Amino acid sequence: MNAIPRSALILGLAGLLPFIWGAVTVLVPDLAFWGQMNLGGRFIGPYVQLFYGAIILSFMSGVLWGFATKATGQMATASYMLSVIPALWAFFMTGGGPTTAAVNLIVGFLGLLLLDWHFWRLGLAPQWWMHLRGLLTAIVIITYLPLVF
Repeated sequence: MNAIPRSALILGLAGLLPFIWGAVTVLVPDLAFWGQMNLGGRFIGPYVQLFYGAIILSFMSGVLWGFATKATGQMATASYMLSVIPALWAFFMTGGGPTTAAVNLIVGFLGLLLLDWHFWRLGLAPQWWMHLRGLLTAIVIITYLPLVF
């Protein structure tokens, strides 16, 4: 029962496209120029990665909130409180320039992975959840490395 459902895997991988596109446009100036001319500056390089990363951390707060609805009593209260952390992290920690924001988003995604694991250990997330989240988190972090180094 650890197999990731096909639709969840496909949509999860598709959700990586803005991260990958942003990293590629950081590494390939000609592609960044093409993107600037055809898509606009908001959709290339660090701009797309940082903006989209903040959106995804906020989205994942909603996913964790959904897991929290399965809990009861004090576990529910703690789970609801933990579920808002990724969105708050994205809101407060994505300023200060692209390098600082990228480092903070890497930390945010690693923190999210810990929260994913916590909810999974409590039995609030599906059995396959950590297989998907580990894969997606690793790729997201790799895409931020060109902004950091």
